[in-house]
Amino acid sequence: MKSIAASLFLLFLLVVPMGCEDMDDHPVPDALAINDFIWKGMNLYYLWQGDVPDLADNRFANQSELNTFLGNYSEPLTLFNHLRVAPNIDRFSVLYSDYSVLEGVLSGTTLNNGMDFGLKYTDATNTNVFGWVHYVLPNSDAEAKGLQRGDIFYAINGTPLTGSNYRTLLGTDTYTLNMADYVNGTITPNGQSITLTKTNLSENPVFLHTVITEGTHHIGYLMYNGFYPNYDNALNDAFGSLASQNVTDLVLDLRYNSGGSINSATKLASMITGQFPGQLFAKQQWNAKAQSYYESNNPSSLENRFVSGLNGLHLNKVYILTSNSTASASELVINCLKSYITVVQIGDVTVGKNVGSITLYDSPTFVSKTDINPNHKYAMQPIVLRIVNKDGQGDYTSGIVPDTDLPEHFNTAGVLGSPDEPLLQEAINQITANGKQVVVPGGPVRRDFTNTKSLEPLRMEMYLEAR
Repeated sequence: MKSIAASLFLLFLLVVPMGCEDMDDHPVPDALAINDFIWKGMNLYYLWQGDVPDLADNRFANQSELNTFLGNYSEPLTLFNHLRVAPNIDRFSVLYSDYSVLEGVLSGTTLNNGMDFGLKYTDATNTNVFGWVHYVLPNSDAEAKGLQRGDIFYAINGTPLTGSNYRTLLGTDTYTLNMADYVNGTITPNGQSITLTKTNLSENPVFLHTVITEGTHHIGYLMYNGFYPNYDNALNDAFGSLASQNVTDLVLDLRYNSGGSINSATKLASMITGQFPGQLFAKQQWNAKAQSYYESNNPSSLENRFVSGLNGLHLNKVYILTSNSTASASELVINCLKSYITVVQIGDVTVGKNVGSITLYDSPTFVSKTDINPNHKYAMQPIVLRIVNKDGQGDYTSGIVPDTDLPEHFNTAGVLGSPDEPLLQEAINQITANGKQVVVPGGPVRRDFTNTKSLEPLRMEMYLEAR
């Protein structure tokens, strides 16, 4: 089978040979083009390629044998899932039938009504569900309709939410929220309703930044909700604003940040610090085939290093707020900064996603849309690497445990950025060492079992960009 010239997005095109002999006399039928793209892309890049027998380099002697195998799968998604390892190992690889949708999600542009929410079960039976609003995007339908953080809804279009119907009910472009109040420990309908419509909406992840003065402390607070490269300049501007106000401390709120670009994560770490330009921030670990090639030909391409020339705060300590929605590139920042400065984590255990992906297209290089197959728009985002800090530590698949366990309570959510919002208040108390304790409601903690971004798996990706 013919070798494939494939760029692994790093500075120049690399050639990673496949394991089959050259067999140009066996073309790929048009009907198998999508499946052929899926198999070859996964054979080259998939992190667990060596653990999937049907992806082995010697599995097929030639293209004809591969064609026969691919013909057994009438649906591309069925083949894609067959070529993945067990779901408990690979929770995040995805296939899209339209790469323009995939690209939009990775850049922060989605079909969105502006309501970021969490879903909880009403009780231990895990049957009935209610939602609560985390935050509302500016210039969205949710903002126009007056939704606010902490608002509660129990039904959609009059149908109560359950563990089996919430995806369908919340997946439509327009729906009506049936609202509720929290009364004496019970979700109680209040007769109000709000109709929301989704539009193509771009989310600026730099949601809020401010400075809070407490005695001699000028505490910078930044809520950052996604590592979207298009907003790296906005992030740098926010740090410039904090630096101009002579902040002495930083509270970085990553509660609702489910990940994104590794390059953006590296820049964020560089802005928090600034005193480590060029030093190793993170290391990538690919499948055996790609890892061996990189180590032999360009070992520096496996490294992510602190970036110079940004607005850095030069801090030796940072306070990071987390929830069970905090994932991937957010966890990367926490784990990799720990090798250099003190990281104080407040909130809840994170998701536990220490792997990253790249976008693959049906083109000669897989990572570029140049000469892309014009007959379909399939693309995939397979997991291709693990990432560890400079000390080789990165085993947090069960999540990163906070130093101060303080899960969010929807009924005491508070106003984001306000000094009395519970998680921020706890960080301020620790910074100022005033000894005060944040009072939290009694009873069992009822965590979100899913959230807006989790309902769209691609929004929890940690990925490397082509460059």
